[in-house]
Amino acid sequence: MKLQNITDIEKFFQIIDSCQGTVELVTGEGDRLNLKSKLSQYVSMANLFHNRANIPELEIIAHEKEDVDKLINYMIGIKK
Repeated sequence: MKLQNITDIEKFFQIIDSCQGTVELVTGEGDRLNLKSKLSQYVSMANLFHNRANIPELEIIAHEKEDVDKLINYMIGIKK
């Protein structure tokens, strides 16, 4: 799934941390980073936020249906 226009990175990672299963960030090169890992969170966000105020788009893979629903609800909340 693609997430767009993430401006509140703290809230985004609260949602990721609350997920039960694995949640991965797919990089532009096709690599997958485990976003439940704090080290991966710091490294990926440092690269994504470099010279930007927000994250225009991320590709995320969540392995549990409940986690997918949680991320969708998060994105719906952003667009309101």
